[in-house]
Order: sequence, then C-alpha cells, then structure tokens
Amino acid sequence: MKPADDRQFPAALATAMAVRFDYADGKTGVDFEPFPAFLSAAETTDWFQAWTGNSELDGNDFRVFGQDGTGGYAAIWLIRPSRPLAEQPIVFLGSEGETGVVARDLGDFLWLLADGFGPWEAATSYEPDWKARPNPELAAIAEGFAPHQRRSAAAVIELATREFPNYSKASAGPTRCSRTS
Repeated sequence: MKPADDRQFPAALATAMAVRFDYADGKTGVDFEPFPAFLSAAETTDWFQAWTGNSELDGNDFRVFGQDGTGGYAAIWLIRPSRPLAEQPIVFLGSEGETGVVARDLGDFLWLLADGFGPWEAATSYEPDWKARPNPELAAIAEGFAPHQRRSAAAVIELATREFPNYSKASAGPTRCSRTS
C-alpha cells in the first residue's frame, strides 16, 4: 500500500529542494538539479521503462524529485509498505545504469546534503579528486527537521548500503531495483 499523499513533497524535502545547489565546475560542487515537484506517474513510468528497457514495468515504486547533469534521477524508493515518504529510502538511478541507495530515509538524506554530497556523489566514486563542501544552509534545514539523525555523509551512505546491500548490485532490466532487502 502506498501512502495516500505520496505525490506531495514532504515539508523537509520541499525546504531542502528550494536551496540552490552550486556545481562549482564539479570540483567541490554538487551535481544536482532539484525539481519543484515529483515527476508525474506517467513521466516516471515512461522514464523507468526506457531506463530498464522493459515496457511492462511501471515506475510506481519511485517518486523522482531531481536529477544530475547527465539525467540520472534521485528518487524516494517506496519499499517500506504503509510507511510515509519521509521514512522511505532515497536512491540514485544514473543515466548510465549506476544505482545506489544513498540514504535510509529523508532525515539521513538531509544530513547527506548538509555534508556537501548530492545523490550522484553519494552513489558513485568517479571523481577521485572531488572534495565535499558542507552547506550551512542545508545543515540548518537538517537540524530543523532531523536533529536526532545528525551524522556524516560517509555514515549516511554506510548505513544505507548496509540496510540495502543488494540494491546497487541489481541487474539491468526487469529485476533492477527489486525488493531484495
């Protein structure tokens, strides 16, 4: 069962997505472009079918809220039945097939952002010289919405990877993002 209000940004996400993300030529910036609202169900399904190459799948398990510069998407993954959006994990679904659970829930995601990481940076390690630059504005948002979850980006990523170890190992096609945890 999906939450009834799952096409509306939770307040914490809306507040964080209103912040401008500075790419800074990729050296210390975050490659993330937030959307003002979730993609529609039809847009999400069209994208998911193209991404997986399987026209029988839909994107109902994802609420896409932003993208990186190549078109990879950040989304809330609806894997926890009957739980609100804020308690669902945040995932990255890259344009080249990269995948990763980047945060166990919205509170952890806020602290990931505060520590200077975006979804792409959390899910990949393609830029070995990249250095995170903590964001005080996002830290204030994280403190306001999730003060009890304060942790470093490394800890957020580690906890997400530990809880969902098979997510990034999912194969392309119909099994991608299967419920394996």
